[in-house]
Amino acid sequence: VPALATERRFAQRLRECLEQQRLSDGRYRLQRLPGDRVALPVLQEKLSQLCLPPEVPCELLRIQDPVPSRAARRRSPAQRLRDELRPLLGESWTEELERDVPHAWQRHGDLVLLSQDSFRAAAWERLGSALWDTVASALGARRVARRGRVMPDGMRTPRVTLLLGQHGWVEHVDNGIRYTFDVTKCMFSPGNITEKLRVASLPCSGEVVVDLYAGIGYFTLPFLVHAGAAFVHACEWNSHAVEALHRTLLLNGVRDRCHIHAGDSRQLQLQDVADRVNLGLIPSSEQGWPVACRVLKKDTGGVLHIHHNVETAPALLAERGSAEAASPGGEAQHPAEDGEEEMLGARLRPQWQQWAEGTATRIRGLLAELHGRPWRTSVLHIEAVKSYAPHVHHLVLDLECRPVLP
Repeated sequence: VPALATERRFAQRLRECLEQQRLSDGRYRLQRLPGDRVALPVLQEKLSQLCLPPEVPCELLRIQDPVPSRAARRRSPAQRLRDELRPLLGESWTEELERDVPHAWQRHGDLVLLSQDSFRAAAWERLGSALWDTVASALGARRVARRGRVMPDGMRTPRVTLLLGQHGWVEHVDNGIRYTFDVTKCMFSPGNITEKLRVASLPCSGEVVVDLYAGIGYFTLPFLVHAGAAFVHACEWNSHAVEALHRTLLLNGVRDRCHIHAGDSRQLQLQDVADRVNLGLIPSSEQGWPVACRVLKKDTGGVLHIHHNVETAPALLAERGSAEAASPGGEAQHPAEDGEEEMLGARLRPQWQQWAEGTATRIRGLLAELHGRPWRTSVLHIEAVKSYAPHVHHLVLDLECRPVLP
């Protein structure tokens, strides 16, 4: 950083002068130099405005390893990012640009993934690669990427632009499991962590599991690494996710206990193999129900984990005095507030039970039709994974399915 060096006896006088002119760079401390001199950091973009008293002898020099001030060491990453960016634009810095700088981001190893509304103003484009070099430096990263809207292609393919770096492959550690994937090709869902932890705690020792919507292995890996499943059949139709899943299985040393079925899980040829089936697709996994029934062991049955987005009934909305209409889509953009979440959960539990019982009845019918004999289905558990504002909940139903013995 640029600094003005002066004798120690003039340091305070010079410092007061710099602060009056708003030229002092508060990110760094005063630094002692050989020869009883002191260096005072100054803002590079303000050097042309320097107007120093003639009685203060000083010279301009550059400090290669400046010492951060105490205030700078206490800065949040978001504030540090703003402080690093502001000098790049100098007099062009505005409140609008301040709002354009992100407050949060995803981190995957040495790559930071910015939100889609970051750095959209035209002024940023003039900085070129210097912008992304500064972002990476301020956030302690080597690569930078920015999200776009998810493509409506049935595979939730992300629109991600790599801004700094040569490739998008990253490694993410979650509950002791190492996931690897290309952020420009596949999404990572940190919001499902509670369900991944729950799956990891399930008693699956010796079981064969079918994961109908495996993705990059969100649930496949917890079943194998922590829950003790003997074998997992992982179904996935996105070729990029299949590659990521293959690499992740190798990373965690469980490739020999998993078979990847690439393609549409609705065309899966397996049958009579599974003790447990995971249907981790929202807003609805209903199209996978016939396949799930077919792969369950016909003589002993098993457990289905059925994911679904359940909406609040209009009657319940009226009880809350809400003027909002029920959400027509499967996903909303913003989670509910914690207080609202607690209240909604208490209100919605009867409706969750109604959905679960209706699903159990339909699955029971599918199994009876498939095998030509009666089955019983029992609701073991209903798990609320997360909520979408203001009236959609991602639920998981644990449904036990057993044939009725003669």
